[in-house]
Amino acid sequence: MSTTRTTAASPLPGSLGDGLVLRQAQPADLDQIGALLAERGVPADALDHRLVVADPDAGWPACAVVVDGDRVVSTATLLDEDVRIGGVHLPAGQVELVATDRAYEGRGLVRALMRWAHDRSAARGHVIQTMIGIPYFYRLFGYEYAIDIAPAPAVHSLPPGEATSGLRAARPGDIPAMAALQEAAQNHFDVAMPHSPARWRWLLAHEASNLWVLERAGTVVATARTTPPGDQVTLAEAAALDEAAARDLLRGVAALAPDGQVRVVHRSGTVTAAAWQEFLDHEPRKHADQYYVRVPDVAALLDRLRPLLWHRLTTAGIDRTDRDIVISTFGAHYRIPVHADGLGEVVTGGVMQAPGAVGGAAAAPDHIPALLFGPHGIEGLTRTRPDVYAGDEELFQTLFPPLTADVLSYYLPY
Repeated sequence: MSTTRTTAASPLPGSLGDGLVLRQAQPADLDQIGALLAERGVPADALDHRLVVADPDAGWPACAVVVDGDRVVSTATLLDEDVRIGGVHLPAGQVELVATDRAYEGRGLVRALMRWAHDRSAARGHVIQTMIGIPYFYRLFGYEYAIDIAPAPAVHSLPPGEATSGLRAARPGDIPAMAALQEAAQNHFDVAMPHSPARWRWLLAHEASNLWVLERAGTVVATARTTPPGDQVTLAEAAALDEAAARDLLRGVAALAPDGQVRVVHRSGTVTAAAWQEFLDHEPRKHADQYYVRVPDVAALLDRLRPLLWHRLTTAGIDRTDRDIVISTFGAHYRIPVHADGLGEVVTGGVMQAPGAVGGAAAAPDHIPALLFGPHGIEGLTRTRPDVYAGDEELFQTLFPPLTADVLSYYLPY
């Protein structure tokens, strides 16, 4: 489903003092931005940036820089995303390709660029932002850990059979088939972020990962994305028409890996997960890995989620037309009227320290992303977070259940 974006330009802060200026990136900045990204990240980042700014779906307005005279000293890029939760599509933004010259660190340049990114995101109608980011740092800008990153267990043995000859590098003409396979795989998840049409094009051209398809009688029946061959290969974003195709895909990718060493990202509940279950070393998680989510306006997000919340209520057969749904973040609270035919618009109120007294729920602001998108739901969060609780447990466990999620992003988080 496509999401309409607003086209309003986001305001740029302009002068940051000491001769530093934040502005939209320009074609003349391309080489300097590429050099900065390559120096602070990896060389492939320069190509990834070129692909974004050259694409009509993103272009130069998606990138900002801080300059000191003619010198680019910091940069960031904002990508458009679409996050589906249930049947609701949420326009979202994702900040990527962030880098600052070492000599200019500690001067608030990333903070200024994040402010630009969030202003641009709001101007484009985004109601959340998502991100893969370094630990803790982006919590300083309002992001919180919310969505689990799927594990990538090692393959201990391969499905019996001969290595397939149907595996090949993906081509532009394969995009519709790959997108259809991914949509089928993601339909199993409560929360999903697919690749945008633009990102499919970028992934075919960039160097940080490889896209593959498996053909059967001239038809694409499986697809995957892999890390470049090294000590081992990580097979991610696998989707297949059936289990036979999934097993052929695994054998084909393993044939590309040195010594056949492969790790595969486990997409629970999908065709590939079922086909590969017996061939993987499933180990307990040793540490948490999660995507960041930022919720800039709780009321605006809850308003977008009203159809989903109503569906959860009616499916469970819960009737709460006698009172509003009340959710407090302590410094503010949100009332959602319950009518016979749906939920009314969200009304924002002030401080509410004890929402349980009116049958409401409480969630500190930094737990809102996990409450709305995460794997624990309000019941799980209540067990581990003293500032998350529900006065009416039946109601709020229905409204905010544990969710499964599948996120496809520009970079693989492995």
